[in-house]
Amino acid sequence: MKRNTVLEQVTIEAIAAEGKALARVNDQVIFVKGVAPGDIVDIRIIKKKKSFMEGIAIHFHEYSKDRVEPFCEHFGTCGGCKWQHIPYSLQLAFKQQQVEDNMQRIGKITSAKPETILASEKTRYYRNKLEFTFSNSRWLTREEIDSGVDMQQNVLGFHIPGRFDKILNIDHCYLQADPSNAIRNKLYEYADDNNLSFYDLRKNEGFLRTITIRTSSIGEVMVILQVGQNNPDDLEHIMRFLEDTFPQITSLNYVVNLKLNDTIQDQEVINYSGNSYIDEVMPLGDGSDKNLTFRIGPKSFYQTNSLQAFHLYAEARALAQISKDNNVYDLYTGTGTIANFIAHQAKQVIGLEYVEEAIKDAQVNAEINNINNTSFFAGDIKDLLNENFVNNHGQPDVIIADPPRAGMHGDVIKMLNILKAPRIVYISCNPATQARDLALLEENYTVKKLQPVDMFPQTHHVENIALLELN
Repeated sequence: MKRNTVLEQVTIEAIAAEGKALARVNDQVIFVKGVAPGDIVDIRIIKKKKSFMEGIAIHFHEYSKDRVEPFCEHFGTCGGCKWQHIPYSLQLAFKQQQVEDNMQRIGKITSAKPETILASEKTRYYRNKLEFTFSNSRWLTREEIDSGVDMQQNVLGFHIPGRFDKILNIDHCYLQADPSNAIRNKLYEYADDNNLSFYDLRKNEGFLRTITIRTSSIGEVMVILQVGQNNPDDLEHIMRFLEDTFPQITSLNYVVNLKLNDTIQDQEVINYSGNSYIDEVMPLGDGSDKNLTFRIGPKSFYQTNSLQAFHLYAEARALAQISKDNNVYDLYTGTGTIANFIAHQAKQVIGLEYVEEAIKDAQVNAEINNINNTSFFAGDIKDLLNENFVNNHGQPDVIIADPPRAGMHGDVIKMLNILKAPRIVYISCNPATQARDLALLEENYTVKKLQPVDMFPQTHHVENIALLELN
């Protein structure tokens, strides 16, 4: 079967990896985006591999009975919220199946099956952080191009999937609650009306680059404007405009970034007005009415679904079964959210993290919550976690690990097998790499429980917690 071949009236069978759907024709597997199980479509083949093909739906003969109407006008073009056409109950079922498939096929885990997935309290407006990109090259529809409209148009929105140089203008985003949409739209109007230059992503030149908006559950708002030129007068005017128009902004910041990429981790963030941080509050739970406060700076990591983060951490804490005489290691601790969340139950918590600035945040978070039994160390965890470290800080009774999507380094897994802590709680945003790592830990451990948690409604992404106990 050749590329560009059109297959007619194909029934979509199931959801597959990365949010794609699966169909079969003559025993050949085809992955298709933007469709739902039960759709009957014509498919154009766009990619052919040895064991599978990829295609796009070019005509719908019949829609699945399970489909729902997408709520966002940008659905199908924007790269986010790709599962709006699937009811939330089915999204949860597909995510749970994704975890089970990864555990069985990759990890060969037979000792536990996933528990019922924990649904998100909110399915819209659940994110506390979004970044929007300025560009002088708006994504145009085929109809707009054919009509002869100007190809160079200012825009503020999201990257089109697979295109670094084209930005989709966003009118209303359902991911982040007010005042996010109002700030973005008013800023766009101001910049366009005042002829400020929007960034040229191909030439890497222009004034306005990105705007990041962070919000907290207690109403605090952080704005970080990133610019590509040091124009003090324009910066002053635009900062003053934001300050005057949106008094609810509690932390107003800017970054002058003259390098080619737009990451700000290696850049100085200038605080224009308000605090240089926002505070987020999380209930301690566990029968307590106390809250924890987490200080979030412009570069700090914090789970982007604040409400669901509590349930994720509470479930991990329950599985860890921590007691007052326990020494707990928190690997990939980030800004110490989990470490500080569990500290009241433990003798001590040792947090390890490779980002030095995150460790500074973790120490601040411990201090403002009057937590004195946590210690944090910065460095590559495969180098930090060795026998000398353990000799200095004590043998762990419980290990909690929350690594990035790539999973744990092989040397870390080897060390975990040497340490033989009675329990490991492994939190992952990528069940595939988690399953790979769990298989390597089965040398000494048995997986006792798997708990999926939905952190990102309307997407295929799923978080999973695994409890391992020493054999």
